[in-house]
Amino acid sequence: MISVQGKGVSTGVACGPLYFYQRAKTTLRRYTVEDTASEWQRFKDAQQKCIEQLGELAEKAREEAGDDAAMLFETHQLMAEDLDYEDAIQALILEEANNAEAAVTDTAAQFADMFASMDDSYMQARAADVKDVSDRILNILYGVVQGGIDSDVPVILAADDLAPSETIQLDKTKILAFVTEGGSSSSHTAILARTMGIPAIVGVGDQMKAEFEGRTAIVDGQTGQVFVDPDEDTTTHLMEKRRKLLEYQKMLEELKGKENVTLDGQQIRVYCNIGSPEDVHAVLSNDAGGVGLFRSEFLYLNCDDYPTEDYQFEAYKQVLSEMGNKEVIIRTLDIGADKQIGYFELPKEENPALGNRALRICLNRPEIFRTQLRALFRASAYGHLGIMFPMVTSVWEVREAKKMCNQVKEELKAEGIPYDEHVQIGIMVETPAAAVMSDRLAKEVDFFSCGTNDLTQYTLACDRQNNDLGRFFNPHHPAVLRLLKMVCDNAHKNGIWVGICGELGADLELTETFLSIGIDELSVSPRSVLPVRKKVRETTVSDVKDSILEDLLGEGNQF
Repeated sequence: MISVQGKGVSTGVACGPLYFYQRAKTTLRRYTVEDTASEWQRFKDAQQKCIEQLGELAEKAREEAGDDAAMLFETHQLMAEDLDYEDAIQALILEEANNAEAAVTDTAAQFADMFASMDDSYMQARAADVKDVSDRILNILYGVVQGGIDSDVPVILAADDLAPSETIQLDKTKILAFVTEGGSSSSHTAILARTMGIPAIVGVGDQMKAEFEGRTAIVDGQTGQVFVDPDEDTTTHLMEKRRKLLEYQKMLEELKGKENVTLDGQQIRVYCNIGSPEDVHAVLSNDAGGVGLFRSEFLYLNCDDYPTEDYQFEAYKQVLSEMGNKEVIIRTLDIGADKQIGYFELPKEENPALGNRALRICLNRPEIFRTQLRALFRASAYGHLGIMFPMVTSVWEVREAKKMCNQVKEELKAEGIPYDEHVQIGIMVETPAAAVMSDRLAKEVDFFSCGTNDLTQYTLACDRQNNDLGRFFNPHHPAVLRLLKMVCDNAHKNGIWVGICGELGADLELTETFLSIGIDELSVSPRSVLPVRKKVRETTVSDVKDSILEDLLGEGNQF
C-alpha cells in the first residue's frame, strides 16, 4: 500500500481506479512520410471523426440552449469539410510528404491569417473558427480524448491541476473524486468537486506517479489522504467511514422543507452557487432557497467564440424557469486572473489578479457587456432574477454599469421584448476598497454579495491559488471578518441585504459569527445546504453574539 498526503478540499470517501487526465499535446511533431496515401487516409479518418463530434455537440447544444447555440457547431462542421481547406491539406500531404499534424497546423495558420486580414468583420471572425476546427482534428490525430477521460467506468481523476476551461468539458458522470498536484481550497477543481458533492484532494505535489495509472485507490477528502493499492484494514476502515457519511447525509435529508431559523428566531436564507444550467437539479434536490451565485463566465469558457445573445438567453432562461419562483442571482462575466479565455485575446499581465478582469473588462469592452445584459434582461421575464457585478472598487463603476442596464432596458422596451422591471441590481464585495466604501456603494444597489475568496486574497495580500502559502491564507483572519461586519452595518443602515457567496459561507465554524454580524444570506455548494441549515437550527444567536463581537471588535466594540 502507498499513502499519499495532500489537502482535503471536498469531503467524502471514494474508491476506484486511478486515471491521469489526458491533456492535448502542445509540441508539434513534424516529419516526412513515406506512405503519403496512408497519411492522407489518416487525416480523412480524423476529419470524419471531427465532423461526427461536432454533430453530437450541435445536437446537445440544441437540446440544452436552442438552435442558435447549435449553429456554432454546425458552422464548424462546414469548416471541417470545406473543399479549399481540405485541398490545401491534401497538397501538403500528397505532394510535399508532410505528416498530417504538420499539414493541418500549416493550413490552419494560412487560413486564419487570410480571414484575419479581410475587411469584413464576419470573415475576420472565421479565423477563430478555422483554428478551433483544426485544433479538434489535431487532438484526434494525437489521440487526445475529448473531455480528458477515456474510461468505461467512473474513475478517480488525477491531474497536475485543471483550468476552468478544462473542468467545464469534463464528463462528470465518470468522476468519483479529484486528486491534483497543485491547486488550493478555492481552485476551480475544488469548487467543482464541492458542487458535484464528491471528494477532492489538492496539493499532493509529485507523490502521484504515472505508474499508478489504473491501480485501485481510496480517497479520503476529509483527511487529504490517498491510498494506492490499499490493504484490507485500510479498505475496511474507510468503507465504514463512507457508510457513516452516507448515513449522516440521509439524516440531513430530514431537514428538507424546514426553515433556516435559529433557536431564538433569527432567519437566514441559504442559497446555492452554480456554474451551469445542469447544476439546477442539485440546487433543487438539496432544497436550497435559490441560487445566490450563477457564475456566468462558464458559458464563455464552454464556447470557442463569444457566446451570442440568444445562446446566453436560453441558458439563463433555463435556470430561471427551472427554479420557478426562487431567486436566481447571476454574476456578470468574471474572467481574467486565473480564468483566461483565448478568444478574448487579453494581453499577458505581470499581475493578472490585479489587472484587467471582471467588470473592468465589461466596462472597457461594452459590446460584450451589452450582449450579456440584453440576454439577462430578456431572461428576467421567466423568473426571479438578480444581477450582480464582480470586482467593484468605486462608485463610478457601479453607476456606469447601471447606466448600461438602463440603456438595454430602453432598447428592449422599444423592441417590444418583455423583461422584469424589478430586477435587483447588486455588487460583489470582494475588494477591500468595496468594503471600505460600502456606505456609499449601498446607496447605489439593492444588495451586496461578499466574495470571500478574493476578499481574503486582497485583504491579506495572499495569492489564493498558491498552495505553498498555507497558514498565511487565513479566511478566518480578523481583518476579513471585520470587513464583513463593516459591510453588514453599512448595508443595513441603507436598507439593503448582504450575502456571502464565497467558500467561507459553508464553513460551519463561522456560521455563528455570520449570524451575529447580520449576514442575511449564505450561498454555498449544493451539498452544503443541509449541513448549514442544521447548524443554523442548532444555534441560539443571543447566547453567542456578545462574545463573538467582543472577540472580533475588541474593547468597546470599536474598529
